[in-house]
Amino acid sequence: MLSLHVWRNCATRRTALSRCYTSGSGTLTPKHSIYVSESTDPYFNLTFEDWLFRHKSPDEPALLLYRDSPCVVIGRNQNPWKEVNLRASRRTGIPFIRRHSGGGTVYHDLGNTNFSIHLPRASFDRHATAQVVLKAVRSMGVDANVNDRNDICVGKEKVSGSAYKIVKDRAYHHGTMLISTRLDTLGQLLRSGKDTMETRGVASVRSPVCNLQQYHAGVSHEKFLEAVIDAYRQEYDIYEEPQIVHDADGHRSIPYIREGMEVLKTWDWAFGQTPEFTYKVEKRFAWGTMHGIILSCAFNYPEGTDGALREKLDSLAAGLEGQRYGSVESEISKVAESDERIADVWAWLRVEMDS
Repeated sequence: MLSLHVWRNCATRRTALSRCYTSGSGTLTPKHSIYVSESTDPYFNLTFEDWLFRHKSPDEPALLLYRDSPCVVIGRNQNPWKEVNLRASRRTGIPFIRRHSGGGTVYHDLGNTNFSIHLPRASFDRHATAQVVLKAVRSMGVDANVNDRNDICVGKEKVSGSAYKIVKDRAYHHGTMLISTRLDTLGQLLRSGKDTMETRGVASVRSPVCNLQQYHAGVSHEKFLEAVIDAYRQEYDIYEEPQIVHDADGHRSIPYIREGMEVLKTWDWAFGQTPEFTYKVEKRFAWGTMHGIILSCAFNYPEGTDGALREKLDSLAAGLEGQRYGSVESEISKVAESDERIADVWAWLRVEMDS
């Protein structure tokens, strides 16, 4: 382990921070204070963050920094159909992942660096942790500020959004830092168009965003890492070298991490954890207008709808009850085959649920 004297020499020389890192090869332990993940797998990084939160001593602070390949990350209590443009997600191959903390939806790519500051609950202050990140950004020559939601902004544009998780004796504040993110892709993926969907979950607060490089071209992922580590060390009086976590070190073989990564990919976690919601949709057919309320399933019939059609629609609604929204079993299509009008309604509902 490098001594305090050696680290300070490294910091004074302002050499590449990675030259002062300790390799993360060998068994992964939660005994360090600073971790830098070189993995860009969002399933690994989000699970590693949760592992660190659950296994690190609750009396000690910790810092985790990482980047992800392109993905959308939604809050623990959010609705993916409302928050994510699922058509764009499928078209681009960019997945969405439900994380373990609350808060709103964010976009990750290699132009965005994520930070996670873990503290004992008794000393946790989200304003204070925001100030640590703010100090880091200002040290790079960007005139940033913290708004009343503890987001980091430049002027009125947000460069960093935050979320939190608090349990019995531990808490963390984590967030994004937009450095050179593809803002066009961000906008495309975070506009679902589901204005009529009402959810009991947490809705994202939409804000104008920008990249740090728009204000200082010299800002980079590496410089942000260095700045945050410096600010964290000064705030919490921690002088040990960062621990690098490599993708190829076998950490995925740790049961908690391996199983946690698999859980994030399941329908039950990604979609099934969605709080109850109601979705009212409308479409005009040649024979009338239908309103579908997606909760269990019920139809409001246009005036003059004949009894046989009502009966078939009721059968369709009953068949949808208990089905996975967006993943309805193929057997339901047999109901639609009985009438061209039912087939029209079913085709419309499938498009709505798949979007």
